[in-house]
Amino acid sequence: MLLVGFIYLLLIGSAYLVFFSINPQKSRQSLKIAGQSLIKLLPLLVAIFGLVGLFQEFLPPQLVSKWLGESSGFLALLIGAAAGAIAIGPPLAAYPLAGSLIAAGAWPPAVAAFILSWISVGIITLPFEAQTFGGRFALLRNGISFIVAILCGLLLGLLL
Repeated sequence: MLLVGFIYLLLIGSAYLVFFSINPQKSRQSLKIAGQSLIKLLPLLVAIFGLVGLFQEFLPPQLVSKWLGESSGFLALLIGAAAGAIAIGPPLAAYPLAGSLIAAGAWPPAVAAFILSWISVGIITLPFEAQTFGGRFALLRNGISFIVAILCGLLLGLLL
């Protein structure tokens, strides 16, 4: 993972060198925007990695493998999808948590259902969505997204 980060930094740094030679003013403005974005995201990133640390230290691997392990089968998919559906936060937060779950013994298809459900189902935001788009639409979209998250998890299980 560290290597991937360094590769991204190298590529982006190279792009900035090229763009600095083309238009230094826009490149400086771009760096300023990037810095402002980092400052806005920093508290969230610290919170996410703090939560990952709590999961790794206080969530027993036996519990994770019992509820989300391969031996739980379809129930693990349902639990993973349900946990993702009630989770709130940016999709960026789902990936470190998912990695912690896999490290603790969760079945990858259940974790895939968790991630997909986190991204596409919004139980917490359902009232706002219903108010904006109508209750029928919101329920259908969330229900279909929940089912698709489970089906994608099953598909991943078949492919692995």
